[in-house]
Amino acid sequence: MDTEQARELLTQARERIERALEDLAPADVESVTDPFEAADVGGDLLEAELGEGLAERLRAELQAIDRAEQRLSDGTYGISVESGQPIPEGRLQAIPWAERTTDEQARYEASGG
Repeated sequence: MDTEQARELLTQARERIERALEDLAPADVESVTDPFEAADVGGDLLEAELGEGLAERLRAELQAIDRAEQRLSDGTYGISVESGQPIPEGRLQAIPWAERTTDEQARYEASGG
């Protein structure tokens, strides 16, 4: 994959993730519900907790995009950080911030990484 295409994919991914994070920003629930009525806020609390989990994953993806942009600058983009093997272009098309090959990523996640 050429540098410009990689840079464009990373930019698009960053913009998409940043928009998603903005959409997850908590609304002002106090203005709509009575804070003393548990039934009124229960759904909002669950939604907020689920949203925070998603936000955490999105922030981790932004950090991975930062690292991918650094690898792009260093000339090591598309090379596995684990083995030094090339990451297949199809994987980079799907996940432009990929740091490992599919097999390496599966092993990394299985080991708790």
